[in-house]
Amino acid sequence: MEFSAEQIADLVNGIVIGDPTVIVSYISKIEDGTPGTLTFLGGEKYQNYLKDTKASIVLISENFIPKDTSELPTMIVVKDAYASFNQLLRYYNDLRTHKTGIEDPVFISKSAILGQDLYVGAFSYIGNNVKINDHTKIFPQAYIGDNVTIGENCYIGPGAKIYNDCTIGNRCVIHAGTVVGGDGFGFEPLAEGYQKVPQLGNVIIEDDVEVGSNCTIDRATIGSTIIRKGVKLDNLIQVAHNVEIGEHTVVAAQTGIAGSTKIGNWVMIGGQAGIAGHLKIGDRVIIQGQSGVMADVENHKRLFGYPAIDYLKYQKSFIYFKDLPKLVSRLKKIEEKLDK
Repeated sequence: MEFSAEQIADLVNGIVIGDPTVIVSYISKIEDGTPGTLTFLGGEKYQNYLKDTKASIVLISENFIPKDTSELPTMIVVKDAYASFNQLLRYYNDLRTHKTGIEDPVFISKSAILGQDLYVGAFSYIGNNVKINDHTKIFPQAYIGDNVTIGENCYIGPGAKIYNDCTIGNRCVIHAGTVVGGDGFGFEPLAEGYQKVPQLGNVIIEDDVEVGSNCTIDRATIGSTIIRKGVKLDNLIQVAHNVEIGEHTVVAAQTGIAGSTKIGNWVMIGGQAGIAGHLKIGDRVIIQGQSGVMADVENHKRLFGYPAIDYLKYQKSFIYFKDLPKLVSRLKKIEEKLDK
């Protein structure tokens, strides 16, 4: 796909300085720019790259325009180059991933209800009483179980699995390899071993949620595991049965959330964090990476460590913790003197 500077300026409501007919077909970082690519300058620390970049077009914020532009590449001046660049990335990605139609072979149950302008990739399976709304894309080898509902403008990645009875909202993204609605980890200990507890609930994912690759969101034992609107999950995350994640919460990779824990709105959870079961995490809490949360957390708290404590308390404690060997040695010497 090729675009001229003039076409790009029209898309982002910008002004061209230089050749409006210059063509680009890809994007690049400003320091790695090559002919035929588009890049952007959105921060002062990158200004030195402007005169040396080989990119054909540079999106530039209006407050960073140099006085002399005679020997610079074609520029498109916008209010916020970073925001405009992201707008172009979304536009380009929509063009790149736009597919329609039903490939062959696929299995689609006769009782499934399919919307308009769908894409269903080869080797996908769509079960009984499934409802898929308009403009949704189901990529190859996806599995959509019985009684699943998927909203409009969704992306279901290659090899994703959505088990029976689950609900996916509008504009959701489920990346490759993710499993939605697998059984929760429920077993009853008996004298002869562990007996499985049937997991009869489902998973509800609300609008505008994105789930990374190879995540697992377990179905509820009874009721629903719920991912509220606007949540963003990184790759390799485990969400156990009956968990509820509040609106616009973000969770980084390799985090595990144990069963029946309720997480509030606008929470930020760092990578490799672990959260025990049956807890209540308040709104706008920040949990630093690799922390282990073992108790309820009030609103607006920031935690670190294992077991996780207040972030500032942890930082102060660490000052002493790293010097523990020296402190112990000094204590022993003091004890020896006292004994004498």
